[in-house]
Amino acid sequence: MFINEMTSPAAGNDDVLALLRSEREKSVSVREWKHRLVGYGYAVKNTDHGDVLAKFGSQEEICEIPVELLH
Repeated sequence: MFINEMTSPAAGNDDVLALLRSEREKSVSVREWKHRLVGYGYAVKNTDHGDVLAKFGSQEEICEIPVELLH
């Protein structure tokens, strides 16, 4: 499931958040979940304004990660 970059940002974020939640449900730990996200080309980035999802290579921020997914 890769996100089409031609979709609107709001629709894209909904798809990304659905992917994040789906992969978190499949993971035993937060560490495993972060590793699974790398397979999709994403990384969790710790910033001053909270944890955000970023593209793995460019570190371009995509969206904020809901707090409940980080525990």
